[in-house]
Amino acid sequence: MFSSGQLQFALFFVISFTAIIVWVYRKDSKGHKIHYAGTYKILIGFILAIIALFMIKVFVH
Repeated sequence: MFSSGQLQFALFFVISFTAIIVWVYRKDSKGHKIHYAGTYKILIGFILAIIALFMIKVFVH
């Protein structure tokens, strides 16, 4: 199905990609706390809106 070279490349790619993502996330985490403070309020609003739409559907139908 896959050659040994393809499997080695896939393994190398997954390990490298994961390491780079972790490194970049740790590097940017300080900025996230500053620029994205309070975003949980927006998440709660979206969840409440979805629940409200579901409740309207259940009780009106």
